[in-house]
Amino acid sequence: MPAGATAESAITIAIADYLRWLEIDRHASPYSVTAARHDLRVFAEDCAAANLHEPATIDVHFIRAHIARLHRAGREPRSVARMLSSIRCWLRHEVELRHLAANPAQGVRAPKGRHELPKAVEAETLNTALDRGARDAGGDAWKLRDQAILELLYSSGLRLSELQALDAPHGPMPDELRVLGKGRKERIVPVGAKARAALDLWLAARITLAHVGETALFISNRGTRLTHRAIEQRVDHWARSVGLPGHLHPHRLRHSFATDLLTDSGQLRPVQELLGHANLSTTQIYTALDWKRLAEAYDQAHPRAHRKSDNDKAS
Repeated sequence: MPAGATAESAITIAIADYLRWLEIDRHASPYSVTAARHDLRVFAEDCAAANLHEPATIDVHFIRAHIARLHRAGREPRSVARMLSSIRCWLRHEVELRHLAANPAQGVRAPKGRHELPKAVEAETLNTALDRGARDAGGDAWKLRDQAILELLYSSGLRLSELQALDAPHGPMPDELRVLGKGRKERIVPVGAKARAALDLWLAARITLAHVGETALFISNRGTRLTHRAIEQRVDHWARSVGLPGHLHPHRLRHSFATDLLTDSGQLRPVQELLGHANLSTTQIYTALDWKRLAEAYDQAHPRAHRKSDNDKAS
């Protein structure tokens, strides 16, 4: 502990050092740093309330009690799991620094929640909507921009942060892009023909709209880079304009990209590479989604596969 620091501040100091390391040395995304800051602040407050002031005083029983309190407070299981992960990663860092002999959070499990499959848009529905969007855009620059955003999200499976960070190319849109994903890991993603066509139309309009020196591929009506929130709003507005039901978030287009690619190819490894997933297990969730679709199609089409209704089950 630094000279002059009080015992009460030791956990807070260690967490602050970890967050700086996470942001500067680990190059974690702003979202990851913000989430970790929130989760560890809640944990530090619980430590202070329990009169725990040094990282070495934290044990497995206290962490389990903390997780139980979060669960009883009504937090979603997915949120509790993320908060436990933040605690575990911080304490692992303390072990690596030799400030702790072992990680007390290593064997703690979060409460199980419902396993929700990604909500993809049906391929036929999405393609019909994209075709309508292309027709409706006409020569309107901002509609061309929104159409290009949608085409690129679906064509390349980009995360929102990856799309927002893209810079405009020098010349026509290439058929592949280099993007920086989570942990600043670079990968190459394809850009389909329809996405390239939509992007070239937008690039032609963008020339007179961007501020001098602005490098962003997607800009606002002020001539500067679109924010994450603005992109979310434009995607949802586009969806309503072409008649898609429900809320459309950029990540649903990433799910649609992965689902459709896996359905057609059946190859997990290439899909993992295109999505930038560090672990194959993350990509495997799409196999469950594809099986769910197949099961529903079987249930509807096979003459002896119809499931019992609730009334049948009760009889």
